[in-house]
Amino acid sequence: MRRAALAAADPGLAVRRWLTPADWASAKHVYLVGAGKAGVPMAAAAAHLLGDRLTAGLVVVPHKPDTSPPAAPKTPIPGLDHPRLSFVEGGHPHPTQGSLDAGLAIAALLEATQPGDLVIAVISGGGSALLELPYPGLSLDDLQATTDLLLKSGAVITEINLIRARLSRIKGGGLARLAAPARVLGLILSDVVGNQLASVASGPTVARTANPATALAVVERYHLGGQLPPPVLARLTQPATGGLAALPVVENRLVGSNKQAGEAAAGEMGRAFAALLTGPQEGLAQTRLATGRLPPLPGEAPRPRCIVVGGETTVTVRGKGRGGRNQEAALAAALTLAGLPSVVVATLATDGVDGPTDAAGAIVTGETISRAGSLGLSAPTYLDENNAYAFLAGVGALLYTGPTGTNVNDLWIGLVY
Repeated sequence: MRRAALAAADPGLAVRRWLTPADWASAKHVYLVGAGKAGVPMAAAAAHLLGDRLTAGLVVVPHKPDTSPPAAPKTPIPGLDHPRLSFVEGGHPHPTQGSLDAGLAIAALLEATQPGDLVIAVISGGGSALLELPYPGLSLDDLQATTDLLLKSGAVITEINLIRARLSRIKGGGLARLAAPARVLGLILSDVVGNQLASVASGPTVARTANPATALAVVERYHLGGQLPPPVLARLTQPATGGLAALPVVENRLVGSNKQAGEAAAGEMGRAFAALLTGPQEGLAQTRLATGRLPPLPGEAPRPRCIVVGGETTVTVRGKGRGGRNQEAALAAALTLAGLPSVVVATLATDGVDGPTDAAGAIVTGETISRAGSLGLSAPTYLDENNAYAFLAGVGALLYTGPTGTNVNDLWIGLVY
């Protein structure tokens, strides 16, 4: 199931489906830029298709790919060794100096564009932190503090990225403005519920009409006004700059989403079970499973029965533990399912990284809580401390995939057998 879901969200295949020679046939020069967790396979696929037509390419990713000869034979990624394609490392989930350096490097590359050129931008989730070009007066410390507050507040990603876009010259259509006068083609792999392209990586190729009151409403909703750095608050109150009129010709294409991964997972599970795809899910991870917001798993016949849910939840951090939204949801599910026979819930971040941990999610059953009790682990205490990672590690429930090279939200799978 996991393999089927990730294969359906393969970023390289997505680019090859949506990028054709007709896109660059009339271009004088073709530039490739981008940012995101799926940046390596997306950029490699684009570079392979472009071949000698690629003038220059620079894409920011969490980790630069290793292009040295492998110790053991492995299948090469076509395009990864293109001589005109380079990768730089940014930070995630918080921006780093590398993120700022990447923003400056991409801005410098785009200074060479002329009328008749084409800029292809490969964009995927994670790009908000990886690629940054803040407005004057905003420091890296300001951005890091703001990101930390937003990620712990319980705000959904569309709200978080609304604020990020107001602080950056490269978000909210900023990359497209830097590319002018060239034509821009955005290839976007969505990690946002509802596939709002302006929110994926904070929309570097998607302009939005930014009303300062909208961003300030997010600040007020999560009581952040007294915590945000003063330069950030000052920037959020300023009139919006840029806008639709400042953009060159831009076309954005949605090349992949959570729905495709969910459909593939449901299809794979449907070979053996009565499978149903539902969703999307948003809101607090604890409450989605703890209050029965996931369709009831025990339910009625038929059995065995499987439910696949896609989406992305949030965590309001009040404790000092470790974990991510999928781990917190799994811990809440374990409490809800305690004592129920023949029930399994798996939670999975499709990028393989759930929060600041090395786990992608977890797998829990109706027996998880009783096993924890025998080990002296109190699930409510760990949940209150936002310490799902330690609890789930203690009962052997963590799910590890390693970085997957894609990023299309989360999948939850419930099974009754």
